[in-house]
Amino acid sequence: MISRLSLFLLMATVLSALWLVHSHYESRRLFMALESARKETQRLAVQQDRLEVERRSQSSPLRVEKIARQQLQMHTASPAITQYVKRPESVGAHPTAPAAPVPKDAP
Repeated sequence: MISRLSLFLLMATVLSALWLVHSHYESRRLFMALESARKETQRLAVQQDRLEVERRSQSSPLRVEKIARQQLQMHTASPAITQYVKRPESVGAHPTAPAAPVPKDAP
C-alpha cells in the first residue's frame, strides 16, 4: 500500500509539473506579444518617417505658391497693382501726436 507521504510527494510532483507547463506556456505567450509589439513599433516608425517626408513635400514653398495661384487665384504683389492708402490727418496735428482729450463738460 502506498503511504501517505508517497501519495503527497506524487501529488506535489504532478502539481509542480502542471505549474511548469503553465508557466512555460505563459512565458511563450508573453514573448509572442512582445515580438508583436516590436513589429508594430517598427511599422509605426516607418510610417512616421514616410508621413514626415510627405508633410515636408506638401509644405514646400513652390507647392504652396502653385496652389495659391491655381486654386485661390492669388497673384504676386507688384507696384502696378498695389494701392497705397493714406491716413487722413487732423488739421494742425502731428500724425504721431496723441489725440487731444475731450472736455468733461462737453455735451
